[in-house]
Amino acid sequence: MVQATALPRNEAGIEAAIGVLKQQFGERLQTGQSIREQHGHTTTWIINQAPDAVVFPTSTAEVSSIVKTCAEYGVPVIPFGTGTSLEGHVNAPAGGICVDMMRMDQILQVNAEDLDVVVQPGVTREQLNTFLRDQGLFFPIDPGANASLGGMAATRASGTNAVRYGTMKDNVLALEVVMADGEVIRTAQRAKKSSAGYDLTRLMVGSEGTLGLMTEITLRLQGIPEAIRSARCSFRTVDDACRAVMMTIQYGIPIARMELLDEMSVAAANSYSKLSLPETPLLLLEFHGSDAGVLEQSETFAAIADEFGGFDIEATSSAEERNALWQARHDMYWACMQIRPGAKGISTDVCVPISKLAECVGATQKKAEDLGLVAPIVGHVGDGNFHALVLVDMENAEERQKADDFISWLNDMAISLDGTCTGEHGIGQGKRPYLQKELGAATRYMAAIKAALDPDDILNPGKILTERG
Repeated sequence: MVQATALPRNEAGIEAAIGVLKQQFGERLQTGQSIREQHGHTTTWIINQAPDAVVFPTSTAEVSSIVKTCAEYGVPVIPFGTGTSLEGHVNAPAGGICVDMMRMDQILQVNAEDLDVVVQPGVTREQLNTFLRDQGLFFPIDPGANASLGGMAATRASGTNAVRYGTMKDNVLALEVVMADGEVIRTAQRAKKSSAGYDLTRLMVGSEGTLGLMTEITLRLQGIPEAIRSARCSFRTVDDACRAVMMTIQYGIPIARMELLDEMSVAAANSYSKLSLPETPLLLLEFHGSDAGVLEQSETFAAIADEFGGFDIEATSSAEERNALWQARHDMYWACMQIRPGAKGISTDVCVPISKLAECVGATQKKAEDLGLVAPIVGHVGDGNFHALVLVDMENAEERQKADDFISWLNDMAISLDGTCTGEHGIGQGKRPYLQKELGAATRYMAAIKAALDPDDILNPGKILTERG
């Protein structure tokens, strides 16, 4: 099990910084135990490490002021969005000041002609898409939670649409960032491409608050498709389903979504979402384009699926039926939690080359079975990314150890297949042991970048890297 090791605390500095910030922010700085624990909340099995205070800024200038104060006193700064992190990103192992960004929730500028938008970090993906809908636009990245866009950028998140629209790294055009000394920089302009210097935007996206605090985000938008068609197809085995995925991608069908549910997940979806699907491995798909285009795409997929024993294939363009299908997919976490009431769900993700997907998913199922673990699998398999949700009795030490062994094995397995220990959850605290295994000497250069941009290690310390540069 990953231990959230406490880091040395700067007690005098923390006390002094809280005093200064209390004068500036008044009731917008809170030190009550419950709110501090809420802001150290993590959905993993990593122990809660609460900050010493939580402050609620409303502007870039206020974030800059907070960071300057913390820099002066050598106090950690931990950014916070909706708190849906899965790898301990919001824990405060050295204490410090949590900066809750959720009052910075303004959509600042929509450039419809250019297909981009400028938002503050506290805007959520659902809030943005509701705002954009009447303009015929949408933002495609859709993780399971209604996460803040700041948190999504910080973890380089993705979702069910990634196979067509990419991840956050592909959809963030520019950032406004408060650096470790409080200086405010802009990483790029709104141009769709640029060869101007080092790509600081890409450096910051996925940095998990360890290099700077994002205060404005410029995002790429898409037009709402003329036609949308969804489909589902059952298979006898996960191997058959994964091989159909690989063939579909290699054939060049412009799939918008391609999701896998294993047998256990389908049974959970039937129970939770009141469906009546065959309880065998299932692919859910979505096609975007013209009426003729989405029909052709779905028919081509059906022919491919047939080659791999696909059955019970159904496709629909009905918005009501499509929404019901995808709502069931987005509810999979809660559906799977009902498989074993009272257990804690530990979600872990890996991503492998598409040619290795069948091997990795099949081996993962067998490993969980061999260990006697309940671990339903779902995944954004169009890009080789999948999740195992390990349902653990936390009172059972032997079971906790088996779950830890399973997660370690899965990360090592993905890396051995030239994959990654995390496709979208990020490193945080939980995945730190595997980063060195995956990237080797490259982590030294990451540490050097961290040391150069944050020499006093005040920005979200204890995340991503195990050593300083």
